[in-house]
Amino acid sequence: MNLSEWLLTNGLGSFASGTVADVRTRTYHGWLFAATNPPSERKLLLSHLEASLEINGTVIALGTNIWSSGKVDPQGYQLLSGFELYPIPRWTWKGENWQLTRQLIMPYGYVEKESELSPYLEQKLLIHYSYQGQESAGLKLRLLIGDRDFHHQQTQSQQLHFSQVLGKQLVCLQAIKGNQFGTSWHLRWTKGEYQPDGLWYWNYILPEETKRGLGDQEDLYSPGYLTVHLQPEDTVTLEAEVGLSNSQETILSSLSFAEALAAEETRLNHIFNQSQKIGQSSVNLSPIKQQLLKAGDQFIVYRASIAGPTIIAGYHWFNDWGRDTLIALPGLALIPQRFDLAKGLLKTFGLYCRHGLIPNAFPDINGEPFYNSIDATLWWIETLGLYLEATQDWQFLAAEFPIIQQIHKAFVSGTRYNIQVDATDGLVSWDTHGVALTWMDAVVDGLPVTPRRGKPVEINALWYSALCWLSKWAEKLSQLDVGDTVRLSKQGQRYATQAQQVKASLQKFWHPQLGYLYDTIEPDDCHNSQIRPNAILALSLHHCAFSLYQGQQIVNLATDRLLTPYGLRTLDPRDPQYIGTYQGSPEKRDRAYHQGTVWAWLIGPYIRAWQRFYPEKPLPFDWQPLIEHFLYSACLGSISEIFDGDAPHLPKGAIAQAWSVAEVIRHL
Repeated sequence: MNLSEWLLTNGLGSFASGTVADVRTRTYHGWLFAATNPPSERKLLLSHLEASLEINGTVIALGTNIWSSGKVDPQGYQLLSGFELYPIPRWTWKGENWQLTRQLIMPYGYVEKESELSPYLEQKLLIHYSYQGQESAGLKLRLLIGDRDFHHQQTQSQQLHFSQVLGKQLVCLQAIKGNQFGTSWHLRWTKGEYQPDGLWYWNYILPEETKRGLGDQEDLYSPGYLTVHLQPEDTVTLEAEVGLSNSQETILSSLSFAEALAAEETRLNHIFNQSQKIGQSSVNLSPIKQQLLKAGDQFIVYRASIAGPTIIAGYHWFNDWGRDTLIALPGLALIPQRFDLAKGLLKTFGLYCRHGLIPNAFPDINGEPFYNSIDATLWWIETLGLYLEATQDWQFLAAEFPIIQQIHKAFVSGTRYNIQVDATDGLVSWDTHGVALTWMDAVVDGLPVTPRRGKPVEINALWYSALCWLSKWAEKLSQLDVGDTVRLSKQGQRYATQAQQVKASLQKFWHPQLGYLYDTIEPDDCHNSQIRPNAILALSLHHCAFSLYQGQQIVNLATDRLLTPYGLRTLDPRDPQYIGTYQGSPEKRDRAYHQGTVWAWLIGPYIRAWQRFYPEKPLPFDWQPLIEHFLYSACLGSISEIFDGDAPHLPKGAIAQAWSVAEVIRHL
């Protein structure tokens, strides 16, 4: 049974996902998870259609379910003769004298209309069946539905009911729990007879959740089933859409599915116009690169609370995060030259700068963003610098420069979490118990697993790079006669002087006996000598403060201790705190998260560091395992968040992660 996963998204945070074998193994498997407050508040509405085919009086069950008893019934996966991912997921079931194919597509949901000021947000899924055979057949499609938060399973209760209202070739559905009404949605079809037949199906088992130590049983409700009489070469198309049906809807026809597919291909071709935007002809752009670009687009979504673009950190369960967005932005927006997108993202985060900090997360409803990060702010400056290098958009720099100055002032004078530049050495420090402000942010029982209070190495490398950018930008704006020219020039000189102080002070992190960088200088001035990939991050930024000799030593040790076929380990396997497998309960997994687990996105910083310090040497990294993972493992057509530190480095965590895909786009 092939349990590799697939994923469809719609640019609003909604998604559809499942397995090649067509069996649900996760809480996050279903055909319509609708983001009711894009990209958040995702709810399962349509789990799936349980299909069976009747030919000459013989009923052939095509579904596959795993029950709490451990029994697999029915076993439709045994009739699966093929699965294709591109251009959209396509399953083929085959018997001696018949064949049935199913395709799914989730149309892009952000629709701009000239007659309206705000966009129309459309959330739907199209399902298309095609039958070939020597005899006519009856296709029975039983609806399995829910109305639940996407993190939790549904359980039958006396309070939970589902209403349905029938129309011409459609049914409108809505959950009712006590006095609360759920999300309304409707299903349409091109042909067939619908029969109301309310039934509960109890005790589906979700084995991936069992492995993760989470709730693993689900009850689904079936309001009825659709029966379609099919002649050879016949097709039937269904459409599930959030909201009530209205007279303005386009007529669902046998052409609707093909039209939706053509519209999506047109949208992607417009975004990734290879000949004009990437500098290569579509012939020369490899299929892998095209697939990576498509995978990257799945993370770019519209956030209603800010009325602008953002980047989902990963599927299935992550929301958008400032740090992840800014690290992923170069690969997802700058490399494919989606400069308007990059500018929009940078502008949005800049608008929400408070206390000199860039938010790490936005609220789903009106409220203050979350500022629980020290590095999101510095990544914003670093990514802004990369955007400006690519576009020379100095007017945008002029518009953002007051925010940049606000950030500098806050870091120097002090801001939240006791973030402040140490006047004695110019390095950035922070000191607040019970929080984790760097990217190694796992917290268990209220205590950070890797606290990293004090002066983390990559934070100060980012600070150095930021000061170099500021010096360059102040000088550039003074030359463009934007604002007070003399004042800007003097500011540029002060930033340059400060950068030189920080560059000298960064030598405090050099551990000559180890040939590596200390990971953190703690508040008591204790030096943490654990071998972590943060030293590689320090070498990978646009401005680097370390010498050729130091850089080569650091890269050599990281290659020996941290490099794997799928990224860098977060801790040296020889360290007594190393945890080589990411498994078990949520607490156990959180303890392993940054204690040896491999992160795929770190391959990007490693490559940049290697190319900086060994420009003439071939990269000691074989892309093949990671590409095979992208094509054939975990989520087909995407890259997992993390992998076990120990061989065989099994993929773990989120099945599709934005910065994992982005860093491969950036360097492959």
